[in-house]
Amino acid sequence: MVCGRFKGKSTVATRDELLKYLREHEGKWISGEALSNRMAVSRSAVWKQIARLRQEGYVIRSAPNRGYALSEVPELLLPAEIAEGLNTSVFGKQDIVYEREMDSTNRKALGLAVLGAPEGTLVVTEKQTGGRGRRGRSWFSPSGKGIYASLILRPKLAPHEAPKITLLTGVAVAEALMAVTPLKPAIKWPNDILVDGRKICGILTETSMEMDAIHHVVVGVGINVNTRKFPDELKEIATSVCLETGRVFDRVLLLKEFLGRFEKHYWDFLTSGFGSVEKRWRELAVILGKDVTVHMIDTTWRGRAVELDRDGALIIEEKNGERRRIYSGDIQIHE
Repeated sequence: MVCGRFKGKSTVATRDELLKYLREHEGKWISGEALSNRMAVSRSAVWKQIARLRQEGYVIRSAPNRGYALSEVPELLLPAEIAEGLNTSVFGKQDIVYEREMDSTNRKALGLAVLGAPEGTLVVTEKQTGGRGRRGRSWFSPSGKGIYASLILRPKLAPHEAPKITLLTGVAVAEALMAVTPLKPAIKWPNDILVDGRKICGILTETSMEMDAIHHVVVGVGINVNTRKFPDELKEIATSVCLETGRVFDRVLLLKEFLGRFEKHYWDFLTSGFGSVEKRWRELAVILGKDVTVHMIDTTWRGRAVELDRDGALIIEEKNGERRRIYSGDIQIHE
């Protein structure tokens, strides 16, 4: 298994400097001596880093008296590829924790958060063996097909405002999909992104808090990007970018677009309140004004979804006019 950890540019390792230089001269031959002089390391050290890059999937040609030439970049969510040109100030700039395979990005991020990992730490993998959704459900995570990523946040918010982060995440995912693909996604409260009624992304937000303070929030997203086949039980309810468009899309590009939009909305929320994000959520939401059934652990409510309250709860109005405030539940929309 290949794994890696990327720090900000102030602590860029020889390997990352080497990769950056090779990318700037992609397809061109660079002598080992030139690389050695530029990196201020021995030619043996350059060779070792070339070998490491090859192990990660970079195709680097070598030839006597010519040196090395980068000819192909792997289609993986590698830290260096995510960091390249990432338009954020904190998200993905503090730390990117990457492993080819892990149990769950949320579980990994929660453990790092407890140990003090800074806000903006990103955990990403190619495959989850124990991917999780809400209420302990599993999340289908085939290798190299989707985006399975979690972010650590440390917002200075009152605990009752934490649910708004899930709504904010939905806006960022939907906007990223619209920016990178021709799709027109819609948000289904509280944490699903749909395309033509089928789920293309799920969001799992887990919060550590006390009565009056939030310690940390871990936001996990699972986006079905290039998945072509789902298990039988998911065929009718799940979809992917590839299935909807007939094309394979760049997962790194989509992840970077999401991170940029998420960070912008997050800072707007913390500095200016939830108003602008809520407005955008309403524009993208598919549920308001619809008749719905809400399945909760011990009861079921049916009515019309009429409002989103100031804490992010869904307000449904029953036939008798009574209103219910729903903070969590499985929603079935009746067209």
